[in-house]
Amino acid sequence: MPTVSPAPTFQKESTVPAHMQAAVYHGVNDVRVESVGVPQIGRGEVLIRVNTCGICGTDLKKIHTGSHSAPRIFGHETSGTVAAVGDEVRGFAPGDRVMVFHHIPCGQCFYCRRKVFAQCSVYKKVGCTAGYEPSGGGFAEYVRVMDWIVRRGLVKIPSGVSFEQAAFVEPVNTCLKAIVSMRLEPGEVVLVIGQGPIGIILAALARRAGARVIVADLYQQRLTISQRYGLEETIDSSRDDVVKQARERTEGRGADAVILAVGGNALIRSAMDAVRYGGRVMLFAQTARGEATFDPAAVCVDEKTLMGSYSASVDLQDESARLVFDGEIDLAGLISHRFPLSEAVEALHLASNPQPDSMKIVIQPSL
Repeated sequence: MPTVSPAPTFQKESTVPAHMQAAVYHGVNDVRVESVGVPQIGRGEVLIRVNTCGICGTDLKKIHTGSHSAPRIFGHETSGTVAAVGDEVRGFAPGDRVMVFHHIPCGQCFYCRRKVFAQCSVYKKVGCTAGYEPSGGGFAEYVRVMDWIVRRGLVKIPSGVSFEQAAFVEPVNTCLKAIVSMRLEPGEVVLVIGQGPIGIILAALARRAGARVIVADLYQQRLTISQRYGLEETIDSSRDDVVKQARERTEGRGADAVILAVGGNALIRSAMDAVRYGGRVMLFAQTARGEATFDPAAVCVDEKTLMGSYSASVDLQDESARLVFDGEIDLAGLISHRFPLSEAVEALHLASNPQPDSMKIVIQPSL
């Protein structure tokens, strides 16, 4: 007689419904709020009831370019409450407040051994879904967290820390990874071009590392917000030449390092011009493939380093979580707009067309 494996067992809240609302991507610029089934979890998996999910520029890029097949449910800057746990889950129970990383590397491959985690094939697999092909799933009421993410990428939120603050752990990790890779030395001058929420986080972390930070943006309103985070040296790039200002403020040399925190490739040349001989330029927001124009002699003859950083580092999970949870930076203060899930399309539209007064935009199903 064949052996029959026992059915998985679960612990769950009594209120988990069979269906939920989600913002479903159907193709280029086509997102619709629909009713879908609540995802089922298996052994070693966890179901999260979403409280807050930030809108990330990579979500928008996928929606606008049609780079991914449809249907999907995006959203990966997620915090919420454990609603159910599968058999064999240890350390988590219904009611726990958590944030979740949607990528975790294998830790053993060629790239992991060299700590280039974002290039690991397991890392590139998304381990969170609200249904359909795993794509983060935070733009929904419930998210299924797969077993390898539960083991290494699910983080409890301490009491006293808001869901909004906790939703920044993943983006802070990505920024911290870039700052660490730049190997900043105390007293170096860092120019951060772009003062959206990510640009402010990058600038604040560079300042935390001991750098003298200059920030630039087209919108004076954003520079005013930057000043609240201790970023006093500003350049209004709607009026002033950023390259000229960077040189004038550094005895004619240029910044020791420049971080490009706005998308598109047009500003790469400006960033290269604003950095000193032997300095480095960090591309942080250039996630769309294409071609860019810059002077190759700036890299060869002027010995300027052009570098990039993408996604999060598992090595920095503890540090990024501690930084966020300790409240060292008031990240929730960067949230300018909160939308209910029913208005997710409007939220995505605003995030895609930022205004002077719009910063971090979040979707909160419970609103």
